[in-house]
Amino acid sequence: MSFPQYDAKLLALLDAQAESVLGVFEKKNYARVEPSILQPADVFLDRSGEEIRRRTFVLNDVSGTELCLRPDLTIPVCRMFLEGGAKVPARLAYHGPAFRTQPNDPTRPAQFLQTGIECLGEKKGDAADLEVLALAVEGVRATGLTKFSVQLGDVGLFSALIDALDIPPLWRGRLKRHFWRPDYFSELLTRLSGDGPKATQAYLARLGQAETGDTRAALEGLMDYLGATPDKPIPGGRTREEIIDRLLEQANEAAAVRIDKKLVTLIERVLSVSGGARDSMAALKKLFASAGIKIGGPLAALETRIDALEKLGLSGDQVRFAARFGRNMEYYTGFVFELWSRDKEGPVQIAGGGRYDSLLRILGAQKDIPAVGCAIRAERVLAARKATGALR
Repeated sequence: MSFPQYDAKLLALLDAQAESVLGVFEKKNYARVEPSILQPADVFLDRSGEEIRRRTFVLNDVSGTELCLRPDLTIPVCRMFLEGGAKVPARLAYHGPAFRTQPNDPTRPAQFLQTGIECLGEKKGDAADLEVLALAVEGVRATGLTKFSVQLGDVGLFSALIDALDIPPLWRGRLKRHFWRPDYFSELLTRLSGDGPKATQAYLARLGQAETGDTRAALEGLMDYLGATPDKPIPGGRTREEIIDRLLEQANEAAAVRIDKKLVTLIERVLSVSGGARDSMAALKKLFASAGIKIGGPLAALETRIDALEKLGLSGDQVRFAARFGRNMEYYTGFVFELWSRDKEGPVQIAGGGRYDSLLRILGAQKDIPAVGCAIRAERVLAARKATGALR
């Protein structure tokens, strides 16, 4: 695992770069804050995406409390905001280190710097989205880096599609919840269309049609037959009760009413839309029109973002869209984006962010609070500046 060393020359470059970015944020009234590097581990282990969970540094204090080194700064800034009284709207900026293990690439640094903003409690959601997107672009440009592209997505568009289709509520929630897990999501679509293994589906369907107590008794009998006693570990790390609960869930799904395979095909076709943002938007409109579905709000918002980026000088192949793109944090609820450039090794993500309206409630607020933010990866921007000739 790589741990970066910051000598005087590198520190001077990173400090000057951060000052330029923070200056852009300050002009838009974003106040700088510094949340604690040590955070409660459960906040990240329970509420972030799988990639972040498995890459979080976890430790225990002398009392046994599980803590972690912050793997990003959005959740720490939101916690700080809530602990400070949660007065809205709030515009907060930050610059500091974050920490993630790198199990698949030990050459990547486990510590890195993020410079970013969080716009919290702004009721004009579309305007706040545009503000944060523009500040991400302007912040990167303030460092001298001009060669980069933008990747757009919208978790809210996918949710609107699922809500517009004739899908049982049980399945709607599951599809939305597992949007982040491509392989498992594909498995769900297969089961939704009734194309799973026939024998397994028939068995689970019969169980799902029985009384709950009878179904559980049957599954407990199966566990007994397999030798999975309550006090005996199960291969794979799951307990006997967890396996029974999962099988109960699958039995209920198998017994549920199946949907027309044309709807499954429509979902797959929508999620396959990817490419230039203008062309992607046209493809989505065509798909929705052919299915008789009206999803005007998310599409209008996407067009507004594309227009805003054009006004910032970004158009054509510099702005792309992917319906399947949702970043790697489960707390995103709407608009998402990333900025990409190149370092000496190839393409590199230099910034990213999006909307996360439910996160503050999950962290302790009494209700959802509109929120959108972005983070710029300082070392990656510096590497891109060097590779593209923006750093002399």
